[in-house]
Amino acid sequence: MNRIFLDLVPIIIIFIAGAVLKRLNIFKKEDGDILLKVIFYFTLPSLIIFSITKVKLSGEMIFLPITAIWIVLITFFVSFFISKKLNLENKSLGTFLVGSMIMEISFTLPFIITAYGQEGLARIVLFDIGNTIMTFSFVYFIACKYGKNNNSKILLKKIFLSPPLLASLFAIVLNITNVQLPLLVDNTATIIGNLTIPLMMFSLGIYFNPNLSKILPTSLAVFVRMFIGLISGLILIKIFNLEDLNKIIVIVASAAPICYNTLTFSSLEELDKEFAANLISFSILIGFILIPLLMFLLKII
Repeated sequence: MNRIFLDLVPIIIIFIAGAVLKRLNIFKKEDGDILLKVIFYFTLPSLIIFSITKVKLSGEMIFLPITAIWIVLITFFVSFFISKKLNLENKSLGTFLVGSMIMEISFTLPFIITAYGQEGLARIVLFDIGNTIMTFSFVYFIACKYGKNNNSKILLKKIFLSPPLLASLFAIVLNITNVQLPLLVDNTATIIGNLTIPLMMFSLGIYFNPNLSKILPTSLAVFVRMFIGLISGLILIKIFNLEDLNKIIVIVASAAPICYNTLTFSSLEELDKEFAANLISFSILIGFILIPLLMFLLKII
């Protein structure tokens, strides 16, 4: 137990540093935007390529992205049913539905890498392929439905040109074909990829800004995303007969906080941006309790 939490302390310290420096006006939200772009377009693809090319892929892993797709669909139906009981205007309703569905897998990366190394990272990246596909297809469609437009060209571009998705597919091809990266490329990818975790936690700290507005829908959205998602993951583990590390990955990933893309889509489609930021902040707060707790339980079970 002590080893797990000691390993996680640096991650939490980096997050707190981001939040404190934001409060001191040294960093602003716009700086967080820049860091997230650096991660999305540069460091995360490098980390993915380095990790997936180093592990042995198995047939059972095909169920990881499939599981992610089903979790998104299940949480959508639950959140859609709950939304009927809430008195939300259309823009807030769209944000509620979007936030309830998509998982911020990046939040879980530091925990998974700390506990399970490259093997764990490769598997959670495969899981995230399903999450990414749903994010930029079905979930974005929902955002458009409750927002200002439905631009299919933008949607297709986001799906097929997503750097983490392209990096995942490229790395899988290299792995299957047993093609080795040149040593210089491999070392460079390692150095760049290692920047992902500190940059991610620092940027999340910059974005952390919870408030008590719309507390009931906020609580319900977080509950659906993290707890209904977790229950869905546990059920799907049984259905697909997932074991060992694959089982652990699904449990941790299914309980991930609300994805940052909730804010991105809310901004793009003119939904409720303040509500989106609040959803992300509260789910991150819960995530710092739930994810380490799950990691501890999984280590001792």
